[in-house]
Amino acid sequence: MLTLNKFEKAYDKVQEIVLPTKLIKSDYFSEQTGNFVYLKPENMQLTGAYKIRGAYYKISTLNEEEKSKGLITASAGNHAQGVALAAKRQGVKATIVMPTTTPLLKVNRTKDLGAKVVLCGDVYDEACEHALKLAQEKGFTFVHPFDDLAVATGQGTIAMDIFKELPTVDYILVPIGGGGLATGVSTLAKLLNPKIKVIGVEPAGAACMKASLEAGKVVSCEHVNTIADGTAVQTPGKKIFPYIQNNIDDIITVEDEELIPCFLDLLENHKMLAENSGLLTIAALKHLKAEGKKVVPIISGGNMDVITIASLVQHGLIIRDRIFTVSVFLPDKPGELTRVSKVISQAQGNIVKLEHNQFVSINRNSAVELTITMEAFGTEHKNKIIKALQDTGYKPEIRSSKSVF
Repeated sequence: MLTLNKFEKAYDKVQEIVLPTKLIKSDYFSEQTGNFVYLKPENMQLTGAYKIRGAYYKISTLNEEEKSKGLITASAGNHAQGVALAAKRQGVKATIVMPTTTPLLKVNRTKDLGAKVVLCGDVYDEACEHALKLAQEKGFTFVHPFDDLAVATGQGTIAMDIFKELPTVDYILVPIGGGGLATGVSTLAKLLNPKIKVIGVEPAGAACMKASLEAGKVVSCEHVNTIADGTAVQTPGKKIFPYIQNNIDDIITVEDEELIPCFLDLLENHKMLAENSGLLTIAALKHLKAEGKKVVPIISGGNMDVITIASLVQHGLIIRDRIFTVSVFLPDKPGELTRVSKVISQAQGNIVKLEHNQFVSINRNSAVELTITMEAFGTEHKNKIIKALQDTGYKPEIRSSKSVF
């Protein structure tokens, strides 16, 4: 059983290693949602994610024989770094099996923390199968990333943090991959206040926990397809599932496309970087059927490689109509390019890229296709620029902006 006494012991233990991640009152998200939103920034944790809590506490509960065998685990990245650092601090050797799709940043950081990294499989479940095989062959002590009550107890210390700062919290939003974080947070939250609502948030492309709750038993997703790699799990934990059934009030599923604007919102309004799995609870704020409540979304991690960041920025700007592309046809004569540029400039558009093609037609009156990619302040400004072009006699057609960068 997960008891209050165990959570209190875990809380005291993890204070040896965790950084304080104080709640951040978000005026922006509060205004957007009609609630009082307080961010729990576990992306600012020592390893860039909450996972250090469960890993450190779990290893502290092992006996000397279990530690001497060396540890092994499977992880998409954040648990890997948590185990690697916790093992290093406690003088234990660790091997981490990671999916081949794991971002390079997470792989390199895990190695830098002293762990041996083995890449295997396309998703977490395949990596876990290989880790279990190695544990059996070489006698390693396996540390499960989520289906372990000691690990879940360590993760649950986040709820203690929240209650210490905001005892009157009404809702906690928690990301769900395999369910370890949700188990710990929801169980402790209900022990501290049975009336609190704890909502799990899953990517729609890996909603194995939602499917399991609907089935009344643990089931697997046939396919996993999500940019939220930290929660790309096919099968939730069996040991922790009863706690989820008892303590999670609801599950919200989020489409990948919803995470992209959330990335920009968090970056621009709070100067905070969160990975896709950490953005799940931010995206869920708009789905929450509540008003005037104190809501704490847990931002579970912030480990993201630069290529992914660049892609999210690009797509986010396009989705927000802050980057858009149009094409217009011009007469093939001097001065026309200047004329178009002047119209855009007067409408306060900023040209990013031009493609000038003279060979699309033999009609010299409309022989040149000009493809223009430009910056705008948003949809209203974009429409203003397009109208200015139309009023000048052009017929702008919207084009895809995905290749702009």
